[in-house]
Amino acid sequence: MGQAAAQAAKPPSGLNLTDWTKEVRDFADSAAMIEHLDLLVTVDTSVAHLAAAMGKRVWLLLPRIPDWRWMLDRPDSPWYPTMRLFRQTTRGDWGEVLRRVVEAMRLEISATEKNLPRRREGREGTAKE
Repeated sequence: MGQAAAQAAKPPSGLNLTDWTKEVRDFADSAAMIEHLDLLVTVDTSVAHLAAAMGKRVWLLLPRIPDWRWMLDRPDSPWYPTMRLFRQTTRGDWGEVLRRVVEAMRLEISATEKNLPRRREGREGTAKE
């Protein structure tokens, strides 16, 4: 077990993490899992391409000097209309990229919450419209 797998096996308190890697045998299994996602945040892997080709929203984290297919100086991809690119502005600085991803996620959540109907608590603590 590698360091990342060991860390994922014992997530911080309050974080519910399910490791499905033992269930994935091929791209069909990956596609089946991706089908249930609203958004995939990932680095440049085959899973990113698969999800984007399936029309899923993908936020792709890219190094300062990316693979040629991501071109330069643009936040989108001509190959995948549902993909948003988050590029390093300084080589090796992933913290800055992740801060932008977190801010974008906060905006997404805020926009989603504004579009949801307000809920109030019922007598037994159940939510009612």
